[in-house]
Amino acid sequence: MKILLSFILLSLSLLSCKKYIQQQEQNAVVSIMTSGVWYVYTYSQNDTSITSSFKGYTFKFYANGTMDAIKDSAVVSSGTWVGNVSNETINSNFQGATDPLDKLNSLWAITNSGSYFVVANTTINGNKDSLELVKQ
Repeated sequence: MKILLSFILLSLSLLSCKKYIQQQEQNAVVSIMTSGVWYVYTYSQNDTSITSSFKGYTFKFYANGTMDAIKDSAVVSSGTWVGNVSNETINSNFQGATDPLDKLNSLWAITNSGSYFVVANTTINGNKDSLELVKQ
């Protein structure tokens, strides 16, 4: 009986530890994304660069899950974002946005990242899009 109780307690502590680690990882992602301003370093659609469409845009992410697209020092669109550490994805949505910001509305699979860059891919309307955001 003592062995079973010990096993249950150990299992619960390991689950609690895992949840704590996942929460710390999620907090780190939010901290990295919300510190500073980001810009589109590269954007390709079906292997064709359309990076120039994003010239002059910067993006500010907030811990409450909102984000702003800024051009010429003015907010031109606001949206939402959700980063998922476990799935290595980020979902972004600029509701009602027009070109080029509407191209960012998707669930992006993160293929590489660091404290100053994020590389991600998605498929939108049959187009394979690739994005690299870099922190200013």
